[in-house]
Amino acid sequence: MPDHIKLAAIPFPAIDPIALRLGPLQIHWYGLAYVAGILLGWLYARWLLKKERLWPANQPPMAVARLDDFVTWSVIGIVVGGRLGYMLFYAPGAFLANPLTVFKIWDGGMSFHGGLIGMIVVMIIFSRRHGIRVWSLLDLIATVAPIGLFFGRIANFINAELWGRPSDVPWAMVFPGAGDMPRHPSQLYEAGLEGLVTLVVLLVITQFFGALKRPGLTGSLFICLYALSRIFVEFFREPDPQLGYLFGGWLTMGMVLSLPMLAVGLWGIWYSGRMAKRNAAP
Repeated sequence: MPDHIKLAAIPFPAIDPIALRLGPLQIHWYGLAYVAGILLGWLYARWLLKKERLWPANQPPMAVARLDDFVTWSVIGIVVGGRLGYMLFYAPGAFLANPLTVFKIWDGGMSFHGGLIGMIVVMIIFSRRHGIRVWSLLDLIATVAPIGLFFGRIANFINAELWGRPSDVPWAMVFPGAGDMPRHPSQLYEAGLEGLVTLVVLLVITQFFGALKRPGLTGSLFICLYALSRIFVEFFREPDPQLGYLFGGWLTMGMVLSLPMLAVGLWGIWYSGRMAKRNAAP
């Protein structure tokens, strides 16, 4: 890459990954991102449950107090699923060599796709245990999930991890630890698409088009939007070094994992329409 392009790159804002030091205790931005995503998502979900007009027959899927119980379940689903997913999808060799590495969360390595699977499992169990409509619970959690995705990707950016491919775009940055080549700030692309854009789309369809009255539609649309956003950004994101490109210098594990998501999301949209027609039939 020409030297003048390197000089034109935007300097990376050197933000300390540790947000707060209290003696031996260190609070990282990544941890704060999880807390902010869960807290704000919980508050937004409580607000949605109180809007009875948004739900089928004006009946929310559960009481607000029951949502408070589900928060603990969701944390377990996200952390366990995310960690297992990362080890199985992105570091299977290390996992097979020493399965106990799955508990080394402090070493990093979380997978959204694994976290999604973990969340779906706990939603099914929680719904059956408490007699909740599982499709409507999926819709509720999907509506607020982009908040967590936004903060998570911002934390990735602060940590200078999961950076993009080399680029000469005017907003390219030289990331510490990634050599001297300017790169796409792909973490910000993901924060914008997976987080803000998806959040706004789901907000509009739930508040103004009655999407929550059709169980399964909002959750399925979220899955589609995430899959499309992730596949798009993968063209600008550097693949994980232990895997590299899987085919042709462009196919990545993120794309491979997102394609089935897209198929499931499209099926869910079709199935929600079928259920709506069945329920509307005399």
